Amino acid sequence: MRTVAETGSTNADMLALAGSGIAEGIWLRAERQSGGRGRQGRVWASPVGNFYGSTVVRVRGGDPSPATLALVAAVALEEVIRVYLPDVGEGLSIKWPNDLLLDGAKLSGILLERAGDAVVVGMGVNLAHHPDDTDRLATSLAANGVTPDPSDFAETLADAFARWVGVWRGQGLGPVRARWLERAHPIGTALTARLPDGSATDGLFGGLDLDGALNLRLADGTTRVIHAGDVFLL
Repeated sequence: MRTVAETGSTNADMLALAGSGIAEGIWLRAERQSGGRGRQGRVWASPVGNFYGSTVVRVRGGDPSPATLALVAAVALEEVIRVYLPDVGEGLSIKWPNDLLLDGAKLSGILLERAGDAVVVGMGVNLAHHPDDTDRLATSLAANGVTPDPSDFAETLADAFARWVGVWRGQGLGPVRARWLERAHPIGTALTARLPDGSATDGLFGGLDLDGALNLRLADGTTRVIHAGDVFLL
């Protein structure tokens, strides 16, 4: 685990290092980011006390689709959060593809970016702080009674992620998908999907297809498969 006091974005740094041959499994953690990024180009606020880190997975022949590393990251992070909140029960859930919700509020963000055979997986987790001025309800572990040390959290997360990458690579997507579904909001949950073309579609959560895409049940009884977009609970 490499740690720096501040950087613009750990994902940007790791993308630059990926081209120089940095090995799979190396993590970069920053105490603070000045230019943290989320999905769809959103700014990710980065005060000291939270977790900001990125790692690299080198895609090999025979691996599942690199995009499904989003599911790997989600199940690994969800597992770690339960270490710190062992009694959270159904209050913690995964929302497609990789957001963690704690009592309906966003706890973390995960961003995947690719450069050649390297997939950079970045995670930001609200440990000590969370924003209260966004269009989405957010929360932190501190707001739920526990504030992990970011360095300890980083080591626990790195171990869990490596183990789940091993499952994904050695056993295929199936076990990862099964764990994701086990930890997601219930089948039948009302959702709206905002798609890359700017349109929005409402429906009911119908699980994942075998490739990890979202199945959205529409009012006319058909199912739409969503491969990319933002999903919100209704």
